Amino acid sequence: MTASMNAALRQLAEAASLVASATAALAQPDLPAGHAAYFAMLTEHLGQQLTRAQIHAAEAARRTGAHKLDQESLQAISDAGPKPTAQDVDATVGRTTSGRTHFRHTADLLHGWLGIPLSTARDRLVQADCLIAGVNDAGQLTAPWLPELAKQFTDANTDPRLVVAASKKIHAVRNDLGQDHVREAAKTKLQADAVHFIKNEPETARKHLSDLVAEVKSGTREMEALLAEIGFFKVGTRNGLVEYLLRVLPAQAAVIEAFRQQLNNPKTIAGNRDALRELDSELTGEPASQWDDVSSMPDWARADATQSEEAGDGELLSSTAEEPDEQPAGQVNNEPTAEPAARTPRPEQMDAPWENLSPERRHLIGFMALLMIDRTGSGGSPGKQPGLATPQVSIIIDYEKMVERGKDFAVTSSGLALSVGETRAALCNAGVYPLVLNGKSLPLDLGRTQRLYSKAQGRAIRAAYRGCSYPGCSMPAERCELDHLDAWEKGGNTDLCSSDLGCPVHHIERHCGFFHAVKIPGCRPMVLLSQELDPEQRLRVNTFFLTPDEALEANALADSMTRLWRAGKLDVEIVDP
Repeated sequence: MTASMNAALRQLAEAASLVASATAALAQPDLPAGHAAYFAMLTEHLGQQLTRAQIHAAEAARRTGAHKLDQESLQAISDAGPKPTAQDVDATVGRTTSGRTHFRHTADLLHGWLGIPLSTARDRLVQADCLIAGVNDAGQLTAPWLPELAKQFTDANTDPRLVVAASKKIHAVRNDLGQDHVREAAKTKLQADAVHFIKNEPETARKHLSDLVAEVKSGTREMEALLAEIGFFKVGTRNGLVEYLLRVLPAQAAVIEAFRQQLNNPKTIAGNRDALRELDSELTGEPASQWDDVSSMPDWARADATQSEEAGDGELLSSTAEEPDEQPAGQVNNEPTAEPAARTPRPEQMDAPWENLSPERRHLIGFMALLMIDRTGSGGSPGKQPGLATPQVSIIIDYEKMVERGKDFAVTSSGLALSVGETRAALCNAGVYPLVLNGKSLPLDLGRTQRLYSKAQGRAIRAAYRGCSYPGCSMPAERCELDHLDAWEKGGNTDLCSSDLGCPVHHIERHCGFFHAVKIPGCRPMVLLSQELDPEQRLRVNTFFLTPDEALEANALADSMTRLWRAGKLDVEIVDP
């Protein structure tokens, strides 16, 4: 056994050396694109194996009491280094002592000797408890705390990083799961849901896992406890910026999300990019350039900028678009200049188009406009000038769930689950649209009487699908384009059953044939990815904007449709590009 362990350690040392030499060779500038992609894929596989190895190593160090190694043993291990001989490895067997040692416990060893951050070392030991084995007060090994996730951790076809993330999140809410059999049932369900998302929705698994944990916490807290913690707090000043913290209820967050979404849409008055940039200029004191970039400047403007540069001896204001990572947007070089008014940025330093600046900055300008409308006396009404959007919240109510369970039946179009009380209150307020999909109160099917979808159709489609149809895409419905799955030029109808949502990128990609939409009778459209992206060729739904329960139901429906399709029992239509 010792010989095999020695050989394994030498293999690890050799693997580290091989990775270093391979990385140096593949970092050359003449690397072919295909080799670069293969390099990236192999590196990700190595990262997965390393995640497993790190947690197993932490568990092994704790199980063997490695923190009790004497000084000579630790020195022998250090001397072996990354390129050990057989004799070096033999010398690393080591001896533990019952006397005083450098390290008090395993986390102290990992932190003090290997330089691993103490929080990371503790996390690895917690993950070892959850996924490999625990240790009781008598020092005896116990079964892993999360047995179902432990099985996935050893599965070579499962990304262990997702399993580790799931175990960490579930462990964090262990005190909120109840007691005895209730706790075990809740833990079992969380594991089952986590395994489902890890296996079926790896692109959005982390998001759904976070939502699952959030549901556990919110479901155990009374409204009084939530109300005691909401508020608008000033955190302080850091790096020249003033920070605030906003904590709100889901119903309040739905209004904020609707406000942000309208600001994101450049086609609306509230989201007008040019007007927002002018407003930003008024608030920051930074002059807004009338040119998007140097290519849009006429010759005279380029000449003026060049002359100004020469006159200023190169001491020019720094552009926010030139170095976005090093300098926050809106800040300028604080070096003193003799004549700041005469300074003009270089042509290549002209401000980037507003659309290319961070969404967070656009949201802030809209929020400031909302706060300042009355104080400035600018007049107008919300939604009629830049930054002043009128939030419209759509609440989707599952009637069957409402009757059967009386809870978990309402969700906003942005994917926020509402409690019963919040739903009742929200429906009493103006600006909230309870939607009845396919109801008779709206003319939702237009046939060939109209080329473009109506406003009512668009609202229903966006509420139903909530975002881009491509699996894993995080583009919300307000920024997506309505897609005719039955091409109008080929005789298609403008009907809901022939509609889908696609962000500008994936809408074009569908028409380029990079993936296919699939029409299924009596069911929402699904997506079939190309074989190199999905060798299993499953019908898929984007669940990014769905709650965990909705995502589980959508995936179950997709799996059912896939089985029927493969069995020849389902008449599907793979839509042409």
